[in-house]
Amino acid sequence: MNDFSEMKDFITVDREANAIRQRRSMFLGTFLLVEGGTDRTFYERFTDKDACKLVPTSGKSRAIEILEILDKDNFKGILAIVDADFDHLENLPIQSPNLIRTDTHDLETILIKSPALDKVLSEFGSVEKINTFGRDVRQTLLEVGISVGYLRWISQLDGLNLTFKSIKFSQFIDQKTLIIDELKLIQEVKNKSQASDPKNEDLQQRLKQQKNDNHDRWQICCGHDLVEILSLGLRKTIGSANASNVELDLLEKSLRLAYEAVYFSQTQIYLSIGNWEANNQPFKVIF
Repeated sequence: MNDFSEMKDFITVDREANAIRQRRSMFLGTFLLVEGGTDRTFYERFTDKDACKLVPTSGKSRAIEILEILDKDNFKGILAIVDADFDHLENLPIQSPNLIRTDTHDLETILIKSPALDKVLSEFGSVEKINTFGRDVRQTLLEVGISVGYLRWISQLDGLNLTFKSIKFSQFIDQKTLIIDELKLIQEVKNKSQASDPKNEDLQQRLKQQKNDNHDRWQICCGHDLVEILSLGLRKTIGSANASNVELDLLEKSLRLAYEAVYFSQTQIYLSIGNWEANNQPFKVIF
């Protein structure tokens, strides 16, 4: 997190909402709330800069809270786009007509689901190694990442407060085969969380209970996890890249750059923005 983001964390949502109110006298267009700086970088490419100003809010909950404050004031021309996370799976209702969720779990899963992944594989991967691997790379990422996604969901559902930040995927994924060891995953997460409970075997059993073939993998898997797995694969299994060239931030940047406007126009986000514009004339977001 950079200094700017850390500073914004100390600014109350009331002050952020008030700052938007004050900007209204200078700007008559749409204010689009997004979770952070990378979201702003992504969505700016598809928005009309003269008609729409993006406002990064340092997180999903803050974006929603700021929106709630402005909605109560009947503030016109405000829209928020946030990651769905597990909201679609839990059938959580959208509380505001000015709130849009991502189609899949988050922005990064949208990128990986799109042809942007194929472009990144062409750039950093090895055709020979991908052919020898013999499995669809996109489906493999989902198959490996789903255990991590379910563990994240269980932590949220059961109030376990497990820490997933900075976990080392090489500790529980075989770099030659991209096969995951769930018990090693659980141990790595518990180590980072400094947690002794629940027992590894109990947590693995809880994972087994939570898994359901009817669940959409694109809703379960976290995009950052999939990119971490992709990074591992590009070093040995499906490529020969140096670790420094396929770090998480660099790969996510490459995926964003490879993502074209035509892909965005096929998303539910794009359709939802169009519906919002129709119901909130004369405010605009996209070209």
